[in-house]
Amino acid sequence: MRSKVWTTRGRPAGWHHSYYDMRLLEYLARASLKHGIDSDKFFSSFLDAFEHEEATCGELSIKCRVKTRDYAIFLITSGPKVVAQFHIPTHILAKANPLKEFTYRLLSIRNPAQEAKSKHPQIKDLRVGMKRINIKARVLEVSQPRLVATRFGFYANVANVLVTDETGTIQLPLWNKQIDEISTGDLIQIEKANVIVFRGVRQLKVGRGGKVSVIKNN
Repeated sequence: MRSKVWTTRGRPAGWHHSYYDMRLLEYLARASLKHGIDSDKFFSSFLDAFEHEEATCGELSIKCRVKTRDYAIFLITSGPKVVAQFHIPTHILAKANPLKEFTYRLLSIRNPAQEAKSKHPQIKDLRVGMKRINIKARVLEVSQPRLVATRFGFYANVANVLVTDETGTIQLPLWNKQIDEISTGDLIQIEKANVIVFRGVRQLKVGRGGKVSVIKNN
């Protein structure tokens, strides 16, 4: 683990871990962002590997090579390439996704004025604060719509859509009539979207002036 981690001052409120724990958790949060993997799924993969020796998460394979009462040693690979190997204390594995606060911190300290450098960015290039993004993506999942109260005092249906290209995944919330127009497997065009973070997860927010349209049905 060569990356220099946790260079910002302070630590997420409520954390009382050792310096190694802090460095490790931020490294894992950075890895989940780099590979476009939701932090919940990424951390759950280590728990699966701890229980069953091996697990997969996106393009990554995670193997538990050593397991003791106090720690476990994990090997992360991407195809034939070794990504990293490190030990995780069992007291961290016992927590409910300790990566979430670190992921939120990393996303929130990015330059909010950062814009896309390319007219055709890929999902791996998207950073919180980028605005008016145009991107093509494939729909992987569409969640069940749920009724929520908006800040304007009325209710609306919202569904979280997971979209992907060859470089990663990102969440796309859709509202009301938009939900019925999109299906799993569709190739869609997203126009004039902003990259935000909501509850520690990157999202493409399509606001006023933006739109989502189907290029090719599944």
